[in-house]
Amino acid sequence: MLGLMQEWPLLCHKLLDYAAEQHGAREVISRSTEGPITRTNYRDIHTRSKHLAKWLEGNGYKLGDRIATLAWNTGRHMEAWYGIMGIGAIYHTLNPRLFPDQIAWIMNHADDQAILVDLTFVPIVEAIAEKVPGLRHIIVLTDEEHMPESKLDLICYETLIAESDADFKWADFPEETAAGMCYTSGTTGDPKGVLYSHRSNVIHAMMAALPDALNLSSNEVLMPVVPMFHANSWGLGMAAPLTGTTMVMPGGGMDGASIFELLDTEKVTFTAAVPTVWLGLLDYLEETGKKLPHLTRVVVGGAACPRAITAKFERDYDVEVVHAWGMTEMSPLGSLGSIKPEYGGLDVEKTLDVKEKQGFAPFGVEMKITDDENKELPWDGKTFGRLKVRGPAVAKAYYGGAGAEQFDGDNWFDTGDVAHIDQYGYMQITDRAKDVIKSGGEWISTIDLENLAVGHPDVQEAAVIGVAHPKWDERPLLICIPRKGATPTKEGILGFMEGKVAKWWMPDDVAFVEEIPHTATGKIQKIELRKQFADYKLPTA
Repeated sequence: MLGLMQEWPLLCHKLLDYAAEQHGAREVISRSTEGPITRTNYRDIHTRSKHLAKWLEGNGYKLGDRIATLAWNTGRHMEAWYGIMGIGAIYHTLNPRLFPDQIAWIMNHADDQAILVDLTFVPIVEAIAEKVPGLRHIIVLTDEEHMPESKLDLICYETLIAESDADFKWADFPEETAAGMCYTSGTTGDPKGVLYSHRSNVIHAMMAALPDALNLSSNEVLMPVVPMFHANSWGLGMAAPLTGTTMVMPGGGMDGASIFELLDTEKVTFTAAVPTVWLGLLDYLEETGKKLPHLTRVVVGGAACPRAITAKFERDYDVEVVHAWGMTEMSPLGSLGSIKPEYGGLDVEKTLDVKEKQGFAPFGVEMKITDDENKELPWDGKTFGRLKVRGPAVAKAYYGGAGAEQFDGDNWFDTGDVAHIDQYGYMQITDRAKDVIKSGGEWISTIDLENLAVGHPDVQEAAVIGVAHPKWDERPLLICIPRKGATPTKEGILGFMEGKVAKWWMPDDVAFVEEIPHTATGKIQKIELRKQFADYKLPTA
């Protein structure tokens, strides 16, 4: 027997319909690419998205077409997403931090038909347009006054909006219809496309808004510093309209001073970004003596959050840090580090121990750890294994069929991470499977060592890789960038770390560098470090 409930497909444009109807006056504030701070609201974004949808349909775009965006976090970028999805086309966020040839390869693989691009990134499109033969229209997200001169046939977004109208009815289609596309950063091999559905995006937005997840509401002022081109913007571009949350969009201003300006002037209560952004903000606050009177919590994800960042935010600025983990393939939220009652009442240091974990899965994410023979391992907080996940917002395949070995017949997706899970469900990533150090048959977590090293006052950033050893197979090498004006020593750093990890985990040597390579999404590029230090001889070898 089936239930007698109405069919009401979960479509992304219904999120914006709701925001316009129930929270229409709630603001969306942006640092524009032209410079000034601009202000709009959900009602106007809803209207202008329909202008764009009508123009797209009138120019032959249809259900299933891929339309790229190459843009910062702004109100215009949000309009583009919803206008594209509203005709049943697929928004495809491009990462401008990739090399131009990689961007061209991704656009051709996705078969992008058009692109909406910020002024900042027009030179990238000019460099690759001839390499993307399927590209029909290039729309610049600006007004006529700021339109750049170009050899390309460019369309002005504001003129397009002005010449269209909102007399448009959103397209109707099944909720399983594709809505968005985002490619992995491709640190090994070619990037792989993740194809989100309307259903998965809406379910993910509801998951993200839960109290033990991002805890969004119409009383919050949210600044998503994490770019819309990075892992589906952590779902914030859809969770915020769902909850009527005021949005403050930072555009391209990612430095500490620019981030602080918006946090302060717009009275932001909640924000989200990767650790490197928060290191820049904390350095700026220390240099200027400024405070964060309005901010109540920060979500840190994209890479493991060093204990030092959590401690500084909570001790010096009274800002709660929520450690999060996820992947492009998970839409992307997989776990968040809210404190359960089981961990309530701990002292400061023990609470920081818990916050170093990536947290527990929200409803909609199933999680397990297995050994190399796919045998499920216990949740005891000690046993390491391959982390596997499944759920309604988790990919079941990559676009085009690449990477099929990461998916099994029961829909479990092998994340490529090594982790353990404790008895209360808190998961902690100890490494990427390809980065874990195997010393004498035992595993050493590079992430734990990196987080510990960054806690040293003279260390700006740290990375740990395994280096060949004749007796132990591999031993850890700690690679550090000194903090500006500091001259740390090997002995000082190792002395700082001693006693905080198992003795056999301690790095065998420390190397100081001016720069550590990163991927386009801000993760440390271990493969390049391993090449750079391929011939390194450890003093213990």
